[in-house]
Amino acid sequence: MIKDKGVEEVLEFIWSQREQGSNSVRELLAIEEVAEEADMETLRRMAGNNLIKMDGDTVVLSLDGEKLAEAAIRRHRLAERLLTEVLSLDAESIEKNACSFEHTLSHEVTDSICTLLGHPPTCPHGLPIPKGDCCRKTGGELKPIVQQLSALDVGDTGRIAFIVSNIHSRLDKLGSLGIVPGSSVRVHQKRPAFVIQIGETTLALDPEIIKEIYVKKVF
Repeated sequence: MIKDKGVEEVLEFIWSQREQGSNSVRELLAIEEVAEEADMETLRRMAGNNLIKMDGDTVVLSLDGEKLAEAAIRRHRLAERLLTEVLSLDAESIEKNACSFEHTLSHEVTDSICTLLGHPPTCPHGLPIPKGDCCRKTGGELKPIVQQLSALDVGDTGRIAFIVSNIHSRLDKLGSLGIVPGSSVRVHQKRPAFVIQIGETTLALDPEIIKEIYVKKVF
C-alpha cells in the first residue's frame, strides 16, 4: 500500500466529495488544492495502484484507498480539533496547519491525541471523525484526559499539563507562584471567586487565566 503526501491529499478530497454527494472526476480536479497535487495522469496511477476506481467521470475509493483515506481524514480532523481547542489558533490558520501537521502523525500519536481530546465525534466544522482503535476500546462516557482547570469540581486535584498563553508576563507570574506544568493544584472553591490551593498556598485566579490552564485530573 502506497503512502504519499500528495496521494493522501487526493484520497482525502475524494472522501470529502463523497460526503457532499459527489464522485465526479471533473469536479475533483477542479478543486484548487487537488490541482496542486494531481492531474488525470496521477489519478490513473492511483487506479493502477488499486487505490481508486474510475469509470468515465466517476471516481470511487477501492478497499485499500478507503483505508488510507479514512486514516488521513481521521488525522486531519483530529489535528483541527487539537489546533482549535488546545492551541486556540484562528480559523484561517487551522486548515493550513492541520494539513501540514497530519502527515507527521503516526498511528500511536493519532490515538494519543484522540484520547487527550476525549474521542471527539466531529471536527470543528461538524464533520464526523472516523473512530480509531482507542475509541472502540473505550466504553461508557468519554471525557478528555486533559481538561481546562475550570472543568474540575471543588475538592478535585489536577496535575498541570500545560498552560496556553501568549502573554509572557502572565506566564512569568504564574511560574513565580509555582503554577507550572507538573505542579498539582486543588480546587478550593469556584464561586464567587475561583480559588485553588497549591502546596500550602491558596490563590484566587482571574477567569482569563483559568481558561489557559489545562490539567489532568488526579484520582
